[in-house]
Amino acid sequence: MQAGFGRTGTHFWGFETQGVVPDIVTMAKSIGNGVPLAAVVTTHKIAESIKSRVHFNTFGGNPVVCAQGKAVLEVIEREGLQANSLKVGVYLMDGLRALAAKHDLIGDVRGKGLMIGVELVKDRAAKTPAKEEAIRVFEATKDAGLLIGKGGYFGNVLRIKPPMCLTLADADFLLGTLDLCLEKI
Repeated sequence: MQAGFGRTGTHFWGFETQGVVPDIVTMAKSIGNGVPLAAVVTTHKIAESIKSRVHFNTFGGNPVVCAQGKAVLEVIEREGLQANSLKVGVYLMDGLRALAAKHDLIGDVRGKGLMIGVELVKDRAAKTPAKEEAIRVFEATKDAGLLIGKGGYFGNVLRIKPPMCLTLADADFLLGTLDLCLEKI
């Protein structure tokens, strides 16, 4: 869901970065930009297999919401948001790697486009997850006006998935705020 619609900067769908062709693709959230819209795309064979079965969806066939989904796709294309995701994503990754050189708490920076993870560790060599520190950084950024996510198996990865319209100035705010919050920790 979160990697769809060009957020990776290089492909429209996240799975395309892995060289696979799935049998089923689900999409939601980004497709409607806040309205209740989702879709499932599948192979002809799978689609045929459910024709004789009962299935139901809550918001199926809503023409107003479908028009909004179409408009979302048109805006992504017209405003070059996929290319922007790549450009700003590369800029952010470079800035986050510079922060990693400054702050030992950052053990890894990874991602594609505007889907970025910053793994916090107590010890870079041992890769010991910095769970408590991640909570503190998460709360400090929120208090400073920067909303990011937190996840990972150990809860020590800062999840940075900003809107695809993020500007370089917005990225500078993100990097500066994160830098200050890491200094506090």
